[in-house]
Amino acid sequence: MAGDDLTAPLGLGIGKRRFRIPLGLIGIVIITVLTVTVGIWVAVVDDPYGGEPSAVVVLNKTSVSGVSARDITVVGIRPDVGEDGKPLAQPGEGHGDGGPRFEPVLPPAGAVLNPSEGDVQALTVDPDARIAESGRYGILPKMADNGARALDFYARPFDNEAVGVARIAIVVGGLGLSEAGTNLALEKLPSDVTLAFAPYGDNLKDWQARARQDGHELLLQVPLEPFDYPDNDPGPHTLLVDQSHQQNIDRLHWLMSRITNYVGVVNQMGGRFTSAPEALQPVLEEVGRRGLMYLDDGSSSRSVASSLANTTNTPFLRADLAIDRNPSRDEIDARLLELEAVARTKGFAVGYASALPVSIDRISQWAKSLQARGLQLVPLTAGVRHNNS
Repeated sequence: MAGDDLTAPLGLGIGKRRFRIPLGLIGIVIITVLTVTVGIWVAVVDDPYGGEPSAVVVLNKTSVSGVSARDITVVGIRPDVGEDGKPLAQPGEGHGDGGPRFEPVLPPAGAVLNPSEGDVQALTVDPDARIAESGRYGILPKMADNGARALDFYARPFDNEAVGVARIAIVVGGLGLSEAGTNLALEKLPSDVTLAFAPYGDNLKDWQARARQDGHELLLQVPLEPFDYPDNDPGPHTLLVDQSHQQNIDRLHWLMSRITNYVGVVNQMGGRFTSAPEALQPVLEEVGRRGLMYLDDGSSSRSVASSLANTTNTPFLRADLAIDRNPSRDEIDARLLELEAVARTKGFAVGYASALPVSIDRISQWAKSLQARGLQLVPLTAGVRHNNS
């Protein structure tokens, strides 16, 4: 009856509740823990290639008589740019089905292999009064009364007795912008590597002094107008096509006063500027008049710097390869091998890179075995002497 139900003691007639395991909640917890663990692993473990497919190959050492490490060269590699500077290999194309090929090759007839041991040879830190003058913004290089140039005074000596040996110059740009990056470059890169300083860094004079004490040749990076300026702005005091020659030279003098004891200048960007003869020629004339060389970093296929340098009698070189256009370890290693092939063909080659940690690491490792492969790492000015020989 209904009355009995109302008067019955609470809780009677109700069965005991059974404890049920919350399986859904446990599943969520497990998934969360796994996700967090994977995130921590990726953040902490220093392996940028972790998770990629890999294969382990067992290499059995075999002895080969009559062939040493210096007898190995690289052939059959397709360079990433043609003579006009345009890329030949598009992203994803690679370098052929077989990749780089290695074949034994004999040194050139009569070659004398006597590379330098790479000992640090400190270079002058303070500007020489004979090739320096006070300008509106600071000290500027100048040609000495007897014709001596900064290009000669501040050049790093190199062993020129290795007759018939292909030589390679490496230029690393962007120094001075990052304290960590600049410090890493000075710690790891061989003294024969030429360093290009940006004009905007802090403590540039201190960095310059340390680089010279470590034996490096120096370049000054000069910001030039790119095609997409001002959306892509190299920085203050950029030289512009639509400015007057006087304005550009005044800006150039400001840039030149940021550091001293450099052998030349190199463009920073400048696709539009280096394709405009009327804007570039006065700049090259001023560079040559002050006893400096001009390096074209090879980034623009429209650059007319080479022909204008010949017209203005300005010492000139153009980089053959951009080493870290794709800043990955494998790609940088491949570019360095290509650079070796270019050097063996031409006798001298120039590679250009940025002061990225991966670039600094791969260049420093590559340079250690360069001598054993019968090539010589030299400062950039060796290329000017090569062209004049």
